[in-house]
Amino acid sequence: MDKSELETAPADLRIHTNDKIENSSNQSELSTAVAPHYTPHADPRPNNNGPFAFTPNEFMDLYDPKTPEKLDEYGGIPCILAGIHANPTRGLSTPNKSLATVVTSDEKVLDDHHQPASDQSVTFEDRERYFGRNVLPKRKPKSIFQLMWMALQEKILILLLIAAVISVALGIYEDYGMKHEPKARYNRNLDPIDNEDAKISWVEGVAILFAVMIVVLVGSINDYQKEAQFRKLNAKKEDREVKALRNGETVLISVFDIVVGDVLHLEPGDVISADGIYLGGHNLKCDESAMTGESDAVKKVTHEEYKKLEEAEHASALEHAPLHTNHEGIEVIKEQSHALHGVDPFIISGSKVLEGVGLYVVTGVGENSFHGRTMMSLRTEAEDTPLQTKLNHLAEQIAKLGSLAALIMLIVLFIRFFVTFKDGTPPTNEIIQKLVDILIACVTVVVVAVPEGLPLAVTLALAFATTRMLKDNNLVRVLAACETMGNATTICSDKTGTLTQNRMTIVAGTLGLKTRFVADSAEGDINTRASSAINKNAVAIGQLVSSIPAPVTQLMHEAIAVNSSAFESEDDKGNLSFIGSKTEVAMLDFSKKIGGADYRQLRDAFPVVHLYPFSSERKSMATIVQMGPKKFRLHAKGASEIIMKRCDKVLQISSPADQTSSSEKDGEVSQLELNGELQTQIHKTIISYATQSLRTIGIAYRDFESWPPANVQLNADGEVPFSSVAEDGLTLIGVVGIEDPLRDGVPEAVLACQRAGVFVRMVTGDNILTAKSIATQCGIYTQGGIIMEGPKFRALSEEEMDAVIPRLQVLARSSPEDKKILVGRLKAQGEIVAVTGDGTNDGPALKMSDVGFSMGIAGTEVAKEASAIILMDDNFSSIVKAILWGRAVNDAVKKFLQFQLTVNVTAVILTLVTAVASDDQKPVMSAVQLLWVNLIMDTLAALALATDAPTMDLLDRQPDARTAPLISFTMWKMILGQSVLQLVIVFVLEYAGMSILNYNEIPSIVTEKIAASTDPNAQKNITAAYLGFKKQELSTMVFNTFVFLQIFNEVNCRRLDNHLNIFAGALQNRYFQVIFVIMVVFQIVIVEVGGEAFKTERIDRTQWAICVVLGFLSLPFGVIIRLIPDELFGGLKDWVNNSNANDGRLPAFDAYPGKQEVGRANSIPASIASNRTNSISSGSNARSELSVFKSIRGGRLSTDSDRSNSAIHAAAVVPSLVATSVGAGWAPNRGRSTPGNSSSQVNLSNSSPRNSMTGSRRGTGQSMVRPATPLASDAVNTSPSS
Repeated sequence: MDKSELETAPADLRIHTNDKIENSSNQSELSTAVAPHYTPHADPRPNNNGPFAFTPNEFMDLYDPKTPEKLDEYGGIPCILAGIHANPTRGLSTPNKSLATVVTSDEKVLDDHHQPASDQSVTFEDRERYFGRNVLPKRKPKSIFQLMWMALQEKILILLLIAAVISVALGIYEDYGMKHEPKARYNRNLDPIDNEDAKISWVEGVAILFAVMIVVLVGSINDYQKEAQFRKLNAKKEDREVKALRNGETVLISVFDIVVGDVLHLEPGDVISADGIYLGGHNLKCDESAMTGESDAVKKVTHEEYKKLEEAEHASALEHAPLHTNHEGIEVIKEQSHALHGVDPFIISGSKVLEGVGLYVVTGVGENSFHGRTMMSLRTEAEDTPLQTKLNHLAEQIAKLGSLAALIMLIVLFIRFFVTFKDGTPPTNEIIQKLVDILIACVTVVVVAVPEGLPLAVTLALAFATTRMLKDNNLVRVLAACETMGNATTICSDKTGTLTQNRMTIVAGTLGLKTRFVADSAEGDINTRASSAINKNAVAIGQLVSSIPAPVTQLMHEAIAVNSSAFESEDDKGNLSFIGSKTEVAMLDFSKKIGGADYRQLRDAFPVVHLYPFSSERKSMATIVQMGPKKFRLHAKGASEIIMKRCDKVLQISSPADQTSSSEKDGEVSQLELNGELQTQIHKTIISYATQSLRTIGIAYRDFESWPPANVQLNADGEVPFSSVAEDGLTLIGVVGIEDPLRDGVPEAVLACQRAGVFVRMVTGDNILTAKSIATQCGIYTQGGIIMEGPKFRALSEEEMDAVIPRLQVLARSSPEDKKILVGRLKAQGEIVAVTGDGTNDGPALKMSDVGFSMGIAGTEVAKEASAIILMDDNFSSIVKAILWGRAVNDAVKKFLQFQLTVNVTAVILTLVTAVASDDQKPVMSAVQLLWVNLIMDTLAALALATDAPTMDLLDRQPDARTAPLISFTMWKMILGQSVLQLVIVFVLEYAGMSILNYNEIPSIVTEKIAASTDPNAQKNITAAYLGFKKQELSTMVFNTFVFLQIFNEVNCRRLDNHLNIFAGALQNRYFQVIFVIMVVFQIVIVEVGGEAFKTERIDRTQWAICVVLGFLSLPFGVIIRLIPDELFGGLKDWVNNSNANDGRLPAFDAYPGKQEVGRANSIPASIASNRTNSISSGSNARSELSVFKSIRGGRLSTDSDRSNSAIHAAAVVPSLVATSVGAGWAPNRGRSTPGNSSSQVNLSNSSPRNSMTGSRRGTGQSMVRPATPLASDAVNTSPSS
């Protein structure tokens, strides 16, 4: 909804928006006003607050709890203003001008310890020094060492560290504390060496410690960078602009720049950013439920008004004082509470402005404000997103399976080890060393099995996406929304500012009945609007003033200037422009263009006595000004058809040549009674503008002799009800047509959403014809769609709504409540709903939706607070980018999941099988090697796969269902296929590699060495040394091949579907390229120089080529897996993908039905049209309603129940089809239904834009509607005759 920004300050303070008030006597009168009687503090103390008379704690005593009596103690408003050097009429001076003290001769009313320094200028730095800034102290971020310490708290790592320390200790003891029998030793050239065995038994333990530290360090650095990014995002999302009074002008300042003493404006939808005291305004009410828990709105009054109300209440209470019996049985007068309920002069930070406007002076900011203190006490760590929670759960399940495998491995290896004791008990140190080796191997299996990288992948993907989304004008406030948006199935979008540019201009209008005008056209251009039939005699805007009487011109300028809160200010380039509601800006621009008086002069000339701010329920606003001693005038503007209904007169405007009547000569305006015929004429004018995509605004007025008017009943707040004065008796001045052009790229963005399976609806407060025209231009409204007005939609039953919603494309003249109802029904149907909103009343719909988008430019603070994502440019095209990023985040996590599960499966199985099969109970890869693999898959792969930027290809698929599994059938196919390949390659290399590569054969060079040796055991020793070296090389090749299988599989995992191009976008992802190079380089270093630490041996070029080629097999094997059709697996695929549940998917928007020309006569099957009212019996309706419960499976509607009730659905939807706007053009499937068939045979599956796409949400060709009673046939009538 459009927000009409209303700013009218209290008349007694003479504060007007942007009025440049001169240093007049009025100011000094207010500045030097003597305060009410001031009661000194009982405990005088020296003033320790510099030039200020009050401390932050003294101000806090006013609000917590609210204590109006304390305000009296402080001397009332004048003394508060004096004590903080604030000026209620001019506000503070800008930083380059010091603010002269406000209080002069009457400072004597303050007691000594509250005496301000009258001779000292007060700077902004002073205010920040003594009262603080309007920001909460930054939470001290965790240092890198704290994050490392937290990472080290993990039990598995602690266990591994303990085992590694024991291994180091035993290694040192073995090297230096034991005597070793001399053994024959040879180098790689098989030459004998005489030196002792290298003392390297401790190396593996140290390597494990080092590897653990690397894993911890890399994870901690990632966490640190992630926290830094989110801190920047949080600072961005908390910043906003507020209207403040500075140097007598209204300016926009950052909420962080508010200081004590600032005078701020309050408008509907504002979230109050600092504590303060109300100075004055009109009918201001605040929602303080978030702060105080009180659900009722609190009305704000000035301190003086509060005291008057309190005195009246006290007098009334004494007059009607009730008696009650005390504890002694004596009847006494019950003591009355002095506090008024629901009324006070205090503005509490964190509360929301519900209605009205006003000004207040700031007394508490930052942590010294009510909201600040509350937030400081409630600071908590950020919660995990749903995807993180889901992945944490999955990680736990995988870790349990890995732990089970490790336990089995531990038991089997222990049994095998102790069985060897039958041949003799080995030395104690060997027993301990062996047990520690077994323990390390088993713990390492657990480390590899635990997928710590899964939550990290989500965090990295979200951190990367949210940072990049900000560049795409999406400020993510709730991280979960980033994931959810990727699977949104429907978007309910506002029109103004989202689909359109929100650059409004009056381009046509009608004053009175027939005085029409159109925008001036550029020289040489054809004025298309002037050529339309209704504008046949229209004048150009530049000639309007000369075509109408001066009194009418004056009345029009007056109505535009007074009944508005927009103001003129300089932009960043120094150019003057209007700021405020775009509608009001357009009207003020129009007034200025035709030579109207300065809006400030008109506002000063006619003081405001009351105003009714814009309300989305009323669709209008009104301002009452005093024209003279006994003359008050109400100016109203709003939706044209609503304003017209409230009018009983219309201006009678004659041409200048005919202006001879005395009334016009005397400056009065003549009027005509607005009868039915004239109403029809005006209605046609409105329709004509609406069909030109113009937004129509009606302008009217009404005069009163007194205010409050005579014979008007005041409401409970003692004010004149809007309905009593503004809903009838008005005189219509005219109707203006405002053009708001479509944003560039909106039709393409809507088409992109439809291509992605996202159903776009337009929900607007505009006239139904304007809405239809704009929706058609956007591509939202198409043949077969329904346009409906909010009140008619609201009146439908739930069954009728469910029948209409699948084809509802435009909801016009809707209120925020209509939007909320629509969102609720969509969610009930299993949709994942995104909603845009900018108004205060849009908050409930934004909160109810799965993803709420608020407008960064036009949105109120309440709307922003209720939303999950803020559109910084208010542009619908940015929503498409949010969909892309949401899908990119989900895909990134799934890519990593696919990669990690492959490594998990293969590493655990390899370690378990080879350790159990080995004679010395050692797995195929050492603990340090497995930790390197763990580092690859947990951190580096997460970085590489979580940082792919989205591509437009992501829009070529349907959204995933709420119930869709994390791992799809296609992913399982790749995980299991790659796991089998890796296991086969590694097992073959491990157990048959010596034979395949002929390493068991003794080459001639070894035979020559044996022959040349003088050692009697040379043949045995040299042969054993040669085979030992070859086994180490083979073991290194197994490790190397396994790592390269993972590296190439990481490339393979860049695609989740069955498409073959796995390199798409790889060149654009620098993270992926750098990490790929890092992994290859580190692997080369580990193999070539890892030595004893990594249990590796140098290998030659041929062996390197074998390893790389075997690893590269991942890619062609991935192609083979992708070429296997998923459909071959039949029901298994459906079971894995959970396809039986209603998955919430939308079919693709390939082609709407009725692309061919379809006449209205053909658009309804005769069998239905002939007997519509009898098509649903009460019994069948009851059965269908009960069958809904039967068909619910896991919270989703099953397919079969919809098939069985197709006849009822068909009959229910027909009335809404009939009521569809002109040219609806849906047609039944002629292959299944012909005129004359029974209604049970009619197939309406193709009647809906949504169901006409490839397939349907509940299966191809099935209707989405539920049983319903017939709708009123005029519900969606959009013909001009309506």
